[in-house]
Amino acid sequence: MKYLLLLLVVMGLVFLSGVRKGRAGGGNGPGSGRGPDTRPRDPHQGAEAAMMVSCAECGTHLPQSEAFPGRGGHFCSAEHRQRHEARQGHG
Repeated sequence: MKYLLLLLVVMGLVFLSGVRKGRAGGGNGPGSGRGPDTRPRDPHQGAEAAMMVSCAECGTHLPQSEAFPGRGGHFCSAEHRQRHEARQGHG
């Protein structure tokens, strides 16, 4: 009888450790053995990620494709580009 009780306790511990590993594993992610990863992908991740630059006037970070190039760096707006270039004597 005591061996049966010991066997039940061991099986319960194994079951609980498996449940905890399943929760910590993140569900259906790659390598979990639960099927394909169907989570939506972040379009800003990977090789296509935009190069980030900071505005030379205020320091705001923005994608380089959206920045206003000017003398002295990249800018978040035409107003900041004009203000910076006027102060530097470029305008």
